[in-house]
Amino acid sequence: MAAQLCYNRGCGKEYKIRENEEDSCRYHPGAPYFHEGYKGWTCCQNKSTDFTTFLNTPGCSLGKHSNIKPIEPEKITGNLNKESSPEEVIEVRPPIQPAMTRPSSDIPLVRQTPTVAASLKQAVANLPAPATDGEEAAIKEGESCKNNGCKETYGGENSECKYHPGVPVFHEGMKYWSCCQRKTTEFQHFLEQEGCDIGKHKWTADKKGADISCRFDWHQTATHVTVAIYAKKYDPVKSFVDLNPVRLVAHLHFPVENGDFDLDLELKGVVEMDSCTANMLGTKLEIKLKKAEIGSWPRLDIPKKVVQVEKEEVIKDMSKAEPSVDALELDDLDITPTKLTLSKDAQTKPKYA
Repeated sequence: MAAQLCYNRGCGKEYKIRENEEDSCRYHPGAPYFHEGYKGWTCCQNKSTDFTTFLNTPGCSLGKHSNIKPIEPEKITGNLNKESSPEEVIEVRPPIQPAMTRPSSDIPLVRQTPTVAASLKQAVANLPAPATDGEEAAIKEGESCKNNGCKETYGGENSECKYHPGVPVFHEGMKYWSCCQRKTTEFQHFLEQEGCDIGKHKWTADKKGADISCRFDWHQTATHVTVAIYAKKYDPVKSFVDLNPVRLVAHLHFPVENGDFDLDLELKGVVEMDSCTANMLGTKLEIKLKKAEIGSWPRLDIPKKVVQVEKEEVIKDMSKAEPSVDALELDDLDITPTKLTLSKDAQTKPKYA
């Protein structure tokens, strides 16, 4: 009788059916496994890094030879036939969020509390003291206080000075001080507003310096916008940053030049004021704004519209108006005599019936 091939794992020998006893076959009842460079059998935990040693590993169990191929484990898991799948997969996309309502730019500005670097404090401390004129004129009797909003005069009672430490702001018909934000449309009411801070009188006006020009730049991520104003030796006490959800105001004071730099931007997007920070460094003022919506801004600010109004001169009393005379050159006149002639229609004789 012809010999048959044993398909038990680890055996692979030929055998005769009549000589197939209970201990004729030495094989591995488990399955081979390959993990992290090792090859072995699940039944006896014999493993090796060499593939030939793995194939020559003798079986760990005894039994009869078998001419039936063992069932190989499935290599691909899951159901590849979508039609026979009992469950239907439904893709659900997140709903599109409506656009956020843009707040008004007239919302009161909030003064930010900046973090001042030690390098800036040291640079300002090393600045020379401002020069004072030795021949300063004596203060005249009745001289008014130069602080904004104070109406006291020199020579009266030494009362406290109630003044506005901020700067006047005129925006979209509203007039107010940046320090107290009491808005009004009447200019006289704006001038009569009582000061919001108490200090010492200033009887001599400060010498006005030239406006300082500073370079600024910005960059953004998905969640933040960073504005950097590059400047050195600016006073961190007199400099400030004001902010509302759609507007950024930065003011830098330079004591050496006695000048200021002002930046007023209407932001392209909306920011969360509670999460915004300002850092006054030795070489720049860095303002980090937290976006209210995740995304990219096409630009930092909305350009301000420049309206050019042409003023026409109106003369109420026309008697005072100067008569306008056009200049006329006699050489431009054509005084050549012309011969009068009849037209073609006049030269044709009429036909009578």
